[in-house]
Amino acid sequence: MIRSELVAAVAETHPHLSAREAERVVGTIFESIIDALADGRRVELRGFGAFSTRARDSRTGRNPRTGEAVHVDAKRVPHFKAGKDLRERLNR
Repeated sequence: MIRSELVAAVAETHPHLSAREAERVVGTIFESIIDALADGRRVELRGFGAFSTRARDSRTGRNPRTGEAVHVDAKRVPHFKAGKDLRERLNR
């Protein structure tokens, strides 16, 4: 599912919302999740899962084309852990 399909599903499920309003709702949810993760907070959606960040240390990588060693800076990456209800529905 892509973002536009999600917006269409929200608009279809809630007929009192226009497509533009449904797009704003979906955008607001995504922006809230992104802002919380950027601030170092965890986002938990009960039954669905939890978003958090993980720290990656700096390391020496390789350029696949030349094989040359390349320095890769430390960074934070997003992490998702599926909730119990989601795991159960996937494994029925």
